[in-house]
Amino acid sequence: MSVEVLSFGCRLNAAESEAMRRQAEAAGRTDLLLVNTCAVTAEAGRQARKAIRAAARANPAARVVVTGCGAQVETDAYAAMPEVAEIVGNRRKLDPATWTVPAPERVRIDDVMAPGPDPVPAATAMRARTRAFLPVQNGCDHRCTFCVIPFGRGNSRSVPAAEVVAQVRALVAEGTREVVLTGVDLTAYGRDLGETSLGALVRAILRGVPDLDRLRLSSIDSVEADPELVAAFAEEARLMPHLHLSLQAGDDLILKRMKRRHGRDDAIRFCAEIRALRPDAVFGADLIAGFPTETEAQFARSLDLVAECGLAQLHVFPYSPRPGTPAARMPQVAPAAIKERAARLREAGATAFARRLEREVGETRRVLAERGGTGRTEGFLPVRLPEGVEAGTLIDLRIAGHDGQVLQGQRLRAG
Repeated sequence: MSVEVLSFGCRLNAAESEAMRRQAEAAGRTDLLLVNTCAVTAEAGRQARKAIRAAARANPAARVVVTGCGAQVETDAYAAMPEVAEIVGNRRKLDPATWTVPAPERVRIDDVMAPGPDPVPAATAMRARTRAFLPVQNGCDHRCTFCVIPFGRGNSRSVPAAEVVAQVRALVAEGTREVVLTGVDLTAYGRDLGETSLGALVRAILRGVPDLDRLRLSSIDSVEADPELVAAFAEEARLMPHLHLSLQAGDDLILKRMKRRHGRDDAIRFCAEIRALRPDAVFGADLIAGFPTETEAQFARSLDLVAECGLAQLHVFPYSPRPGTPAARMPQVAPAAIKERAARLREAGATAFARRLEREVGETRRVLAERGGTGRTEGFLPVRLPEGVEAGTLIDLRIAGHDGQVLQGQRLRAG
């Protein structure tokens, strides 16, 4: 074993894990297990600690280093684990010096809110030739009542556009066909840099890297989408028509108690606007089941939002209280009701996804081939490829059918 990585949570974590792995390998580290934790739910922390114990049993010689949002906000829980050799905070984890030699201090946690050098590194992509995830923003200035991520990541910071464009250009030169822009609060991009926005960054990338085949966005906050970003979906064919939205709930009072910045009608209106500009758009969303004080009628409005927004892909989170957050002090929904509501949301999501796959049958879609015999359409729908299609190939396929989870692609007939 040289450097092994266990990465939990978001795509930003995945990209940062790749950066840490590269830095540790470049420093010549061996027998190192890097665990990049998530703190978005209490369950995420439990799963990370369970994985650490299992990995340590499987390889007792490994030096386990824990970092990420979980390490930042649940330091004591990880420090209590005898399997953990080091705990590294989010402000240090992307500093190459962190990985040169084992540190004498077991716990190295800095205040992510304190003034100091900007912890955003040069934009770094995951090791991939087909698709690369590129962090362009970190941190969050909002204070949703259920969320601890700002206290793990700090305030919003953006990578300068020129640096992002240069990184995308380098990725394309290496053979990358698709770049996915990631961040904690992606639509906040540029506010700390002055007069710029996510839409302006998208335009700069597509203008500055004409050989990039596809540009895609990770999760966004729809109410913060700037006018230039909305216009880009109508005017830029290389900007993929897939949006994953941070919606969280469909009831206005629950959204207010969450301290979200949008209402139910805002979400519906945004999806309708994008769909009018880009009829092939595919929408996914994050939804929380069983937020404190949520009644059955309020939950039903979240359930109805799946159809009203035309959502095809859901990430469902059963609510779990995070100590120190305002929501943890609100009247809680019974655990059995949370579990049951999450199951109903997932069932609605599965039905909506299968319905979207059915709509694809008979269409011709441009598919980016991945490893393992599958690929993705422009709308990020999974496709089983015909035999002989190499990873990294962009190919037009006729959608012949689906099994409820994956589309079946066929080669187009000559003539």
